[in-house]
Amino acid sequence: MRFAARALVQAWWFELVLPRVGLGGVAARGRIPRLQRLARRFHGLALDLGGLMIKVGQFLSSRLDVLPPEITRELEGLQDEVAPEPFEAIRALAEAELGMPLEAAFTSVEPSPIAAASLGQAHRARLSPGIAADLGFEDVVIKVQRPGIEDVVAVDLAALRRVGRWVSRVRLVSRRVDAPALVEEFAATSLQEIDYVHEGSSAERFADDFAGDERVAAPVVVWDRTTTRVLTLSDVTAIKISDVASLSAAGIDPAAVASELARATFQQIFVSGFFHADPHPGNIFVTPGPASAPDQWRLTFIDFGMMGEISDALRAGLRDFILAVVARDGRALVTSLERLGVLLPAADTQDLERAMTALFDRFGGMGVAELQSVDPRELEQFAARFGETMRAMPFQLPESFLLLIRTISLISGVTSALNRDFNMWDAVDPFARTVLSSTGTAAVRDFGQQALGYASTLARLPKRLDELATRLDRGQVAVRSPEVERRMRLLERSVTRVSSSIVFGALLIAGVLLRTTDPVFGVVLMGASALPLLHVLVSLRRR
Repeated sequence: MRFAARALVQAWWFELVLPRVGLGGVAARGRIPRLQRLARRFHGLALDLGGLMIKVGQFLSSRLDVLPPEITRELEGLQDEVAPEPFEAIRALAEAELGMPLEAAFTSVEPSPIAAASLGQAHRARLSPGIAADLGFEDVVIKVQRPGIEDVVAVDLAALRRVGRWVSRVRLVSRRVDAPALVEEFAATSLQEIDYVHEGSSAERFADDFAGDERVAAPVVVWDRTTTRVLTLSDVTAIKISDVASLSAAGIDPAAVASELARATFQQIFVSGFFHADPHPGNIFVTPGPASAPDQWRLTFIDFGMMGEISDALRAGLRDFILAVVARDGRALVTSLERLGVLLPAADTQDLERAMTALFDRFGGMGVAELQSVDPRELEQFAARFGETMRAMPFQLPESFLLLIRTISLISGVTSALNRDFNMWDAVDPFARTVLSSTGTAAVRDFGQQALGYASTLARLPKRLDELATRLDRGQVAVRSPEVERRMRLLERSVTRVSSSIVFGALLIAGVLLRTTDPVFGVVLMGASALPLLHVLVSLRRR
């Protein structure tokens, strides 16, 4: 909270105070280094505090809709890797949760963790013979929460909620982003991550969605050894998906892996409606097939703490969004964003439409290899202009849509590492066709509703044209532009403030000069100057 308070004071001074005293240029020149230093300080703070703060940094690094790239870039490398908890503390918590000694619950448990994160850590173990015989495997991974992490999470969320309320009172920020809503979205995701029963259920649901798919798998949950704070899964450790050398050595084509990964991702998004929202390389293994059939490899996903779900409304909006992307149609894409609820009512969609059209015209359909042949300066200039347009738009991504963007972004990076020539556009296209065919009934219904609407509009059109012509003859037609009206109101307020400032100065100077000859009248004038001064201060506060 002290860090947030200092950051808010700094922003208030540089972004509000200095511009009002004619030093806006000075503040602007140092803005980028200032934001970078702020992000680096938070990076260090997150590593020192642990708990949810590392998750906060990762969450903020994906919020390109509300934060400038100078901040998100500094936070991108924040890894959720911390010093492991002593094994005795992990043992005590696991035994309390399972209600038995570890030696009774498992044949063996490795004291050294295979992974240690801010919320928990994982250890390899072996099931007791009885349970292993029932399940058909004995090697497992035990995921155990850090002792006391629930209290740490509660404190972190309380502090974040208070900071969110602070930020919501700053009009410059509240016009662009709903900070308390962002905090609540983050809180909901974080609380799910520390509920291991929920994660186990998500793993089973994911496995059920791909039950008939020979290329995609997930670990088996050992429910007899799972509680809210302890999760036991079958050990599915294999070749890390980004290890191209090991894949090739095992006779697995990395390009084929890239294609299957993209297919599995879009299968989750457009068919299942339930997708893995943290598919970084550490959470996906490639499990080789038997020696007699090396081409029978499969993708094995792990860590189901962060999952996304697509509602029917979001699915319909995504259908329009993807079709607009495939068709390289900037106007249709903006319309789909409005349907998704991403754009706020005050958004000037013309600027966004022009930016999207320019993006499609120049880079649409290019693969990673083709993009690398583009002049880096052109890419940088285009990205800067596009970023400015996006940040100027009053929009805020819903949590489900943000998770979707994060997922596609991570998958795009992994597929590009596996195959530089891989083109995500081509991978999307067949799913766009599938979505269209699977939603044929809905499309017909939508078309019927639109047809009725058009018919009703056409029926009323002659009368409305006649009314419009009459109003034109009488000079009663007015054209309104919200942006122009806003600027006119700002101009009027500026003129009023200048007038009040002049009156204040005149009264104050006159009062000072008259005090020597007419003390009473001079004091009255000086006192009266407080009224226009008060008006100036109040109007500045309302700006």
